[in-house]
Parts: sequence; structure tokens; C-alpha cells
Amino acid sequence: MEADVSEMRSELQSRDGLWRRIQLECQKLYTELLKIKEYKDMQEIQKKHQLSHVPLTEQLENKNTELLLFAECQEHQEEGPIKIRNHVYREEQSHCSEQERMKTEISDLTEELHQKEITIATIMEKASLLERQLKMELETKHKLLTKQQLLEFHYQVVKSENTHLKEMV
Repeated sequence: MEADVSEMRSELQSRDGLWRRIQLECQKLYTELLKIKEYKDMQEIQKKHQLSHVPLTEQLENKNTELLLFAECQEHQEEGPIKIRNHVYREEQSHCSEQERMKTEISDLTEELHQKEITIATIMEKASLLERQLKMELETKHKLLTKQQLLEFHYQVVKSENTHLKEMV
């Protein structure tokens, strides 16, 4: 019985070894399959790029550049949010100060406009007053001129009578 157990044990060990070799072989085959698939994908990509007139090397260079940029980004990943936050904060401060400056400028311009409107209204009132005064003076001058002409006419009449009377005497 011990011989049977020993024989079974050695058979199990050999089967176990065989099983492990089969698993390793499967892994190798799976790895090769992945390589073949990757190679096939590369060929398809190359064909697509050849058809679209984009050289594969250019794409690889772009990918390498992207990888380098990605690596740099990862290196500076901790610095990035801080820089972005500081930049956003500075932009917000700049925006707020610009808004305040614009509000002040608008307020100043509104005040200046209001002052100019007041000045224009005052000038218009003065112009209206001067126009009325000028009309009154023109009317007065016209009346005086009419009166003077009437007096001159009377003077001419009296002078002519006087001359006539002198001649009669």
C-alpha cells in the first residue's frame, strides 16, 4: 500500500510538474499572442497612417512628446494646482480691482456729465433771459425810434410852418 501511495505521490508530482509546465507554456503563448496582437495593431495603424498620408514616425514623435509632457505634468502635478489657484486668485484680484477702477471711472464720468448738464441748463437759462432782455430793448429802441421819427416829422412841420409864417410876415 505504501508503494502504491508512493507511486501515486510521484505520479501526482510529475503531473503537478507537467501542469506547471503547461501553465508556463500557456503564459508564454499568451504573451506571444499579445505581442502578435500589438504587432497587428501597429500594422493596422501604420496602414491607416499610410492611407491618410501621416507618417508613423510623426505620430510616434507626437506620442513621445505627449508622454514627455505627461511625465512633466506628473512631476509638477503637485505644483500645478497651487500655481493654478494662485493664478486664478491673481486674476480674480486683477478683475476685482479693474471692476472697482471702472466703477470709479463711471462714477466720475457720471458726475462730470451731471455737472455739464447743470452748466448747460444754466447757460440756457441765461441765454433765454438775455434773449428776452434783448427783445425788450429792441422794442424799447423801436418805440424810441418811432417816437423820434414822429418828433422829427413834427419838427419839420413846425419848421415849415415857421418858415411859412416868416415869409408871410
